[in-house]
This record gives sequence, C-alpha cells and structure tokens, in this order.
Amino acid sequence: MTSKAPWIHRQSLSLLAQQGHAWLLQGPSGLGQYALATAMVSAWLCESEHALTKGACGQCGSCHALSVHTHADLFVLMPETVLLELGWPLSEKAQAEIDNKTRKPSKEIRIDAMRDAIEFSQRTNARGRGKAVLVYPAERMNHVTANALLKTLEEPPGDVKFVLASEAAHQLLPTIRSRCLIHTMAWPNHQEAEAWLTQHGFSAEEATFALRTAGGRPDEVFRQKELGQTMQWWAQFPRAMQAGDASYCSNLPPSEVIDALQKLCHDLMMRQAEASLRYFNASDLPSIQSNGANLTAWFKRLSQAARSSEHPFNAGLMLEALCSEAREVINAT
Repeated sequence: MTSKAPWIHRQSLSLLAQQGHAWLLQGPSGLGQYALATAMVSAWLCESEHALTKGACGQCGSCHALSVHTHADLFVLMPETVLLELGWPLSEKAQAEIDNKTRKPSKEIRIDAMRDAIEFSQRTNARGRGKAVLVYPAERMNHVTANALLKTLEEPPGDVKFVLASEAAHQLLPTIRSRCLIHTMAWPNHQEAEAWLTQHGFSAEEATFALRTAGGRPDEVFRQKELGQTMQWWAQFPRAMQAGDASYCSNLPPSEVIDALQKLCHDLMMRQAEASLRYFNASDLPSIQSNGANLTAWFKRLSQAARSSEHPFNAGLMLEALCSEAREVINAT
C-alpha cells in the first residue's frame, strides 16, 4: 500500500500515547500488523517534536533513512525470505552465504540474527532518538531464538523499544507474550475499507468483491491481487475446480489453493443450507448433487492438508490431487 490506512493511523496514535518498552501486535493475517509496527517505529525515531502525537512526519532525515531501509537506530528482525520480500537488506554474512549458494534464505528468524539484534540493542544510538527493534512475523522465532530474546525483554537497555508483530501469537512462548503490552488489531469497517481500496485502483465493484474473498481484511486484498486472484479469477475458479483444472492454479502455492478450495466448499455448503454466501456470487457456483456429508468431509480433508501445505513433498502432485478431489466432490451424484 502506498500510504497509511486510516485505521492503522488511529491505532498507531493510540499506542504511541502509551508507556512501555515492548509491544505485541496480534491478530489474523491481512489486518496490517507490519504496517502498524512500521508506523510505530517511524514515530519513535522521527525528529519531529509532534511525532508521538501526530505520527512520523515523513520528511526528516530519520524518516528518509527508514524509508530507504538504512536507519542506523532500527533493527529489523525477520526471516530472510521476508526481508528479501519486503526489500530490507540482509547481513553481509547472510548475503554472502546465499549469493554463494551455500544455503537458501531462511524461513525462520535465525539465532545469528537474534544475537545481532541483542548486540544492537546494547549499543549507543546514532541519531539521538533512541533505538527500535521490529520483529515480524514474531511467530517465526523458534524456541532457541525466542529464549535468546527473553533476557533483553526482561532487562532492556534504557533507550530501546521493541515491537513484535504476529499473525499467530498463540505460537509464541507465553514468557514472550507476558513481557509485552498486547494490542489486538482492529478490523476496519466495511465502508472505510472499500473507500481505501477505491483510492488504490479498485473499482467500487472490485473493492466489494475483493473484501468478500479476503474475509474483510484489506491487506489480504492486496496480497491476493499480487497473486493474480482478481475478481475475474474468483468468478471462474468454481467452474475450473468442477473440471479439475490444476493449470488454473498452477501459479499459486498449495496453501493458497487450499484456502480458495475451503472458501468454495464453505459456500457450497451454505447454498445447500439455503444460507447467505460469503465468498462467491451464486451465479458462479456450479450446480452439484453432492450431499452435505460429502462437503463436510471434504472440508475436514482440506483442513488436514493445510497443516502440511507449507512443506509439501511435491507441490505439483499436491496441486493435482487437490484439484482432482475437488472435481470428484463437486461432480458426485
């Protein structure tokens, strides 16, 4: 997103008014945890005297350094895959190892990076506005990494603040959660979210439909668009699955295909129960003979598949199996 969403701005001002050294931003994906964490560290480090009451100015040297990801008083603690995705630099050692193909970028927050973050928190700040450590997604810390952070959270240096942003806070160690002020992400109201999307290139019809498929989460709308899941894609998805057409989803990771199939299964069950559909237009759903028990069993199998979707033995075979099963269930008599 190109500018701060109004519901993110409101939450940031509320949190900036509170005293504390560590925050945990929690909630389901797509509600802007990373955007809120960034807004908070930007204000903490901003040189404007009004930053803590109005937010970062966006014009000072500190704000510029943060915008180009080179701020000396900010340490961003993320999995290497997320750092690369969001445009943050890797450490020299990590970059060299990946460039030399001695290993792939890590999907977890590495213990080496945590040690660097702890060492950073103990240094003197460079610009006179204190220091900040941003951890995202915080649930990507394993037990070793999280335990390494505990001591610093318990006895932080005087001028450093931490913000941990998570889309699965239940996976964090209870000792990590207990040392943070916890903020649960606010959901934007539907009208405000639609207006926000239309300001960023969506038509009114597209905004309404996209919010439906994204479960009302604006950040999820943008992520789905990047994956090619447009209004037209969603409209044709049920018929493609009725045909078992795996090529229709070939550009998506298995986790995204499972999510889309769960939404399709949900709406098929809703239509059989003569209830309101949540994700699809009624005209886009195929007529099916499959009974409710078959659909319920299918949804359970999809939920089981979701647990291993991030580490499939063979993504191509998994996709073929998912689409084949969808065809069988939808066309069952």
